[in-house]
Amino acid sequence: MVNHSNSQPRHYFGTDGIRGKVGVSPIDAEFILKLGWAVGKVLARQGHGKVLIGKDTRISGYMFESVLEAGLSAAGIDTLLLGPMPTPAIAYLTRTLRAQAGIVISASHNPYYHNGIKIFSAQGSKLADEVEIAIEEQLEQSMTTVDSACLGRAVRILDAPGRYIEFCKSTVSSEINLNGLKIVVDCANGAAYHIAPNVLRELGADVIEIGVEPNGLNINLDCGATHPVTLQQCVLKEQADLGIALDGDGDRVIMIDHQGHILDGDELLYIIIKHRQEMGVLKGGVVGTVMSNIGLENALRDLNVPFVRVAVGDRHIMAELNKRQWVLGGEPSGHIICSEAITTGDGIITALQVLSALKYTKQSLAEMKAGLRKYPQILVNVKVPEAYDLGSNLRIQQLLTKIENDLANSGRVLLRRSGTESLVRIMVEGKDEDYIKGLAYQLATVVEEV
Repeated sequence: MVNHSNSQPRHYFGTDGIRGKVGVSPIDAEFILKLGWAVGKVLARQGHGKVLIGKDTRISGYMFESVLEAGLSAAGIDTLLLGPMPTPAIAYLTRTLRAQAGIVISASHNPYYHNGIKIFSAQGSKLADEVEIAIEEQLEQSMTTVDSACLGRAVRILDAPGRYIEFCKSTVSSEINLNGLKIVVDCANGAAYHIAPNVLRELGADVIEIGVEPNGLNINLDCGATHPVTLQQCVLKEQADLGIALDGDGDRVIMIDHQGHILDGDELLYIIIKHRQEMGVLKGGVVGTVMSNIGLENALRDLNVPFVRVAVGDRHIMAELNKRQWVLGGEPSGHIICSEAITTGDGIITALQVLSALKYTKQSLAEMKAGLRKYPQILVNVKVPEAYDLGSNLRIQQLLTKIENDLANSGRVLLRRSGTESLVRIMVEGKDEDYIKGLAYQLATVVEEV
């Protein structure tokens, strides 16, 4: 989100919707009310319709749900309220319920005091740029309310969880069951707390569930995909076959093997690709991002599978998949898109694809990932002012060039802004972990100084 001077239009939508700390502009109730109205006014130009609203479990979601509903109603748009549901579930239900748009109230993997808004189109994909621009322009107008006879109505959809559970199960073969698998699932006290355990259990798994007691304040707190230690300990203690960790809104996943080792998105994507190729059903190549490990690129080359990189974010991955008519892409963070099933990253569906491969091959996670040898990767975050232009600093650019030359063809360096926080993310990748760690902290020190 970038606010320009008064002489230029303001831009509210970032690469992953609108996010921020609750109570800090633009993420406050007054702004969300007007956002609902602006979305409604833009959609109303296409005729009378309805909008879905779903949320994760953070406490501010209740307030934002109410004010979004009020804003949409003021614009004459009906709303269907889904309650706590994973982000990909909103994308799916927007399509199946024939809504004009779907709105997700979530800040994904961030702490409870952050929140945000993501809007899906009628097709369950990210909004087109021209629609975002139209909404931004509408936000600059004075808010008015339609005639009382034309106000929008709100209906709560009570069977939304059941609908999505059945959809998730339908993405794997009816011949696949999880009988005999002991699985620990960590739902991060987030939106999938009442979905993921039931999907696995109904497919036959022996399920141990943690992170399923949301109280509005504990989403992503020492649990879930961003804090896997609790899951690792539980897998080892329970002598489980594996563990599955989702994030707060259920669109990313990591897994834990029976030895307690973490498998990130690169490794899960590799397992899915390798299995599909062995089955002769792999369609096209794979889309990764600038953060994808060189090891994944090398492993896919060994399998003769094409691989391309795009900028971080499932919007960019999905655009490239559509362009090339491929179906698989993802990020190390665990955002993986299986586009033949759904239009966005989905932690549950990704986990089911991996579990299907395990059941078919009768191998463990550790055995399935054996063909992938990852390079060490050092990640460092540096807080920076939102408006600071890193590309204009000669000292930073000179150091970047030097590191690139030092690494040559045996590694990579990446400096990029976070899409959700006032951070610069530094990544250095290479064969020697101690060496690249020194390079990463050298670059971080310079960024902090300037």
